[in-house]
Amino acid sequence: MSVPLWAWFAVLGVILAMLVIDLVAHRKAHVIAVREAAAWSVVWVALGVAFGVLVWTVWGAEFGQQYFAGYLIEKSLAVDNVFVWAIIFAAFSVPREYQHRVLFLGVLGALVFRGIFIAAGAALIENFSWVLYVFAAFLIYTGWRMFRSRNEHVHPERSRVLAVFRRFVPMTDAYHGQKFLVRKAGVVVATPLLAVLVLVEITDIVFAVDSIPAIFAVTSEPFLVFTANAFAILGLRAMYFLLADLIHRFVYLKVGLAFVLIWVGIKMLLLDVLYIPTTVSLAVVASIITVSIVASLRATRGQGRREVTTAAAGSFRVATDEEMAAVEPVFRRRRVAASEGSRGTGTDHR
Repeated sequence: MSVPLWAWFAVLGVILAMLVIDLVAHRKAHVIAVREAAAWSVVWVALGVAFGVLVWTVWGAEFGQQYFAGYLIEKSLAVDNVFVWAIIFAAFSVPREYQHRVLFLGVLGALVFRGIFIAAGAALIENFSWVLYVFAAFLIYTGWRMFRSRNEHVHPERSRVLAVFRRFVPMTDAYHGQKFLVRKAGVVVATPLLAVLVLVEITDIVFAVDSIPAIFAVTSEPFLVFTANAFAILGLRAMYFLLADLIHRFVYLKVGLAFVLIWVGIKMLLLDVLYIPTTVSLAVVASIITVSIVASLRATRGQGRREVTTAAAGSFRVATDEEMAAVEPVFRRRRVAASEGSRGTGTDHR
């Protein structure tokens, strides 16, 4: 697959443009309603599908199918990521109107980290083809582990990352709007929103370790691996606001995701023994996900939307108007010091 350099820049330009549009559309903190989340989900999915059609038209059916297979795998695995985000937000009692800002930065970080992982994975595969077997074994093991722990949930309050963060970073217990850092009584401290962002980023990295090898099982083209990842990730924020209150209904989804990982691991393991067409891989993944979703919804029919509840990671609250008014600009003192230094220098020269 020959991809000119301008095509890479064009894709990156589209991604950055969509991120800017999304940021502008959500520049004011507000609760994302289901209807708004559904509308944005349609936009992001349409964008991903349109790009797949473009790949199919320009580079042919085989590469088009590889893109769609990778996109479907990434989109499916992302659902589990969304559920973990919901638990993190619940553990920190994050007000809904502040969640989009965290997810925006989280997705931005995910794009950067996944780009690094994809470049590293492509380099490893190109220079050490046997790495594919390591990826295959890892995927099969991860799928089996996911199946065995299908009824378990993450516990943010027990996170080692959170413990280290609290040990080295002073943190207030109050949310000050969408700020991640505030200055109180001359001291810069983190708000709980920064701790949440750190956990979201770490979660993205952990999930990338699973998903990147999985997509290499259906395509070895770095361009397709990156674009399938990028367009699947871009819609994660909207997917979260659409599905966060429905976690309890997807009771068999984790089983489906486990079988997807095991399937792509087996496919990768048999790469030099048995050729499995991309069409077959795409059909198998789509069938597994469809069955798990349909079975979940049938088993939980009649249940409505409800907020996620979990053990609290601490006692968090929204800052009062008085506390908000008492907060100083984080970089004010530095600017004042620089200004005073400038005046002092001028006086010396007179």
